[in-house]
Amino acid sequence: MDIGKLLTSDRISFNLKARNKEEAIDELIEILYRDGVINNKKNFKLAVMKREKEFSTGIGYGIGIPHGKNEAVKEASIAFGISKDGIDFDSMDGQPVNLIFLIAVPNKSDDMHLKILSYISRRLMHSDVREKLIKAQSYNDILKAFQE
Repeated sequence: MDIGKLLTSDRISFNLKARNKEEAIDELIEILYRDGVINNKKNFKLAVMKREKEFSTGIGYGIGIPHGKNEAVKEASIAFGISKDGIDFDSMDGQPVNLIFLIAVPNKSDDMHLKILSYISRRLMHSDVREKLIKAQSYNDILKAFQE
């Protein structure tokens, strides 16, 4: 999977302002909206929050991977945000989240979100990758963390 096609330099926040899960999701949705990837913030947020109500996407290790499949999404994409202070994300391990990947896929994309989730999860199981992402200062730093 080519992460660079899904996660462009315009879809990153190196300093999320959010103080909670919903604010973080709003902030990342705004990034995708400004980039023209989604055309209706409200509809997409409903899909993401519905998924969050079923089961938190705070998977532990300081990682959150909220995702939504919705007609408001024009193309599969990822928005990524870093929170140095950490955000309460109702994570499985009860710890704050520092790395948040918002996955957006169109309704017609079959299992694309599962493939993206799997790819990100496998990479983030390695503590060195997580550490490089938290310390990232540029888009290239992020791409390098995923490629190593």
